[in-house]
Amino acid sequence: MAKPDNRADNVEHLQQSIQNTEQNLEEAEGYLNEFASEISSEERSQIEEKNERRKESIRGFRAEVKDEAAHSQE
Repeated sequence: MAKPDNRADNVEHLQQSIQNTEQNLEEAEGYLNEFASEISSEERSQIEEKNERRKESIRGFRAEVKDEAAHSQE
């Protein structure tokens, strides 16, 4: 038998994911700022690309939070 859909804590989990991803983004940007002259252009490019993916993830998480909020009001 399938478990019922329990969305009670989805927003909380999504908000935690947003905070974790934002923290990782900030740490990576700090690393780039501090060590820009010491890292290879390839490593810099990889970090910048990963940060773009993090920004996209944050946008997706925020959209899910809005969706969850809309479903909780139904």
